[in-house]
Amino acid sequence: MRQSILTVGPIAAVAVTLCLLIPAPCAESNHGAESNTSLSPTPPMGWNSWDSWGSSITETEFHDTVQWFHKHLQPYGWQYVIIDEGWYAQHPENSESHLPRGLVISSDGRYMPAVNRFPSAGNGQGLKPVADYVHALGLKFGIHIIHGIPREAVEKSLPIDGSPFRLSEAANTSDVCGWNSDNYGIKKNPAGQAYYDSIARLYAGWGVDFLKVDCISQPYNAHEIQMLDTALRKTGRPIVLSLSPGPTPLDKVGDVREHAQLWRVSDDVWDLWSKPSNAPSFPQSVQNQFGRLAAWAPYIEANHWPDGDILPLGNLGPRPPVGPARDSRLTHDEQRTMMTLWSIARSPLFLGSNVLKMDSFTESLLINPEIIAVNQHSTNNHPVLQRDEAAVWAADPPAGSKLAGAHYVAIFNLSDSAKSITYSWPDLELAPGTHLVRDLWLRANAGQHDRLEVTLEPHASAIYRIEAP
Repeated sequence: MRQSILTVGPIAAVAVTLCLLIPAPCAESNHGAESNTSLSPTPPMGWNSWDSWGSSITETEFHDTVQWFHKHLQPYGWQYVIIDEGWYAQHPENSESHLPRGLVISSDGRYMPAVNRFPSAGNGQGLKPVADYVHALGLKFGIHIIHGIPREAVEKSLPIDGSPFRLSEAANTSDVCGWNSDNYGIKKNPAGQAYYDSIARLYAGWGVDFLKVDCISQPYNAHEIQMLDTALRKTGRPIVLSLSPGPTPLDKVGDVREHAQLWRVSDDVWDLWSKPSNAPSFPQSVQNQFGRLAAWAPYIEANHWPDGDILPLGNLGPRPPVGPARDSRLTHDEQRTMMTLWSIARSPLFLGSNVLKMDSFTESLLINPEIIAVNQHSTNNHPVLQRDEAAVWAADPPAGSKLAGAHYVAIFNLSDSAKSITYSWPDLELAPGTHLVRDLWLRANAGQHDRLEVTLEPHASAIYRIEAP
């Protein structure tokens, strides 16, 4: 992997322009304001089990991961650890076959953790001991569910906890997720709300801090999203609501911002740089995320975050749900580009690596405080240039900070060949003359320059802080 090189004046081998605009905010919502009372004042940063374990992670594997996360990433602001799909399956290894997975369902129709994988869940404790372990380290705990009600529970017409209703009254049997048939959807009626209230109470009692709900954002299931939001609020526990997969429809922006803290902008992203425009939406490529995140940029705001999806960086194994166990097929430059885009677009950062096999390069992507600061605290985030071969994003440090008045600019070479890029300061709507430039990935000042020039390898990127001298 070749580092990006910043050069000035005659020492530059080649010059290609890059563009930074410093406009008024893209929309009134894109102001970066933060509230101490909001559920997610900054984009959540965490780890998710899906990319490396699929639906098969065990309690021991999760504990080991949490310990590594606590020691290596928590000091840099990483906070959430999420058990993704299938924590209630006794035999997740049968996911790709027709053999039974042994889904554990309570007598009132709620999924319960598989004790053979999560032994501390015995004696009716559910995932509370797992959450307690996470909380004892100062971290936050999350789980994944598919929207709706277990089909088996509906067919048995089990009672809904804390209500006079039965699950057959709540279920919409015509609504079955296209890629996971375990559940029926939920009707917009009192029985449906009672079921969502019952699982929200259960998860709050376990100590869940983050709930990822799948097969609900595309196609957009407005009434279930609203019912889930209502149910979580009733618990009195602050639980972040994350919607998946995408693309979440842009015309639902008002509704999704009212009822959720995170929502996906695309289908699942995997370690794939590009794909044909007419290819199926799954898996999504990194390159396609430029346009999707750009479309959502006007709607970035505290407590509501367009989500670029899990970061498939580093080692993906031992049991990934897509492809063999492997190191990420993205090059080092492509992985850095992914982190750069997610950071300047203020996407949530959820790592998909097997951190127990963490390498030094991948770790370096995750612990750079200057990159993390862009993701967590920048404002006015927006695309400036979006072309087939190049993209440029801009943002500002927060008003009132010691960096107020500076500007961030990220440059992306989307082409398959090396490029050199140059812009004069007036091209960037900055005053002519010299400006101070700092390379955030290198964490080094690059001096004062009268224009900006950078050479980038294929699919590589760079991000700078630019200030008046």
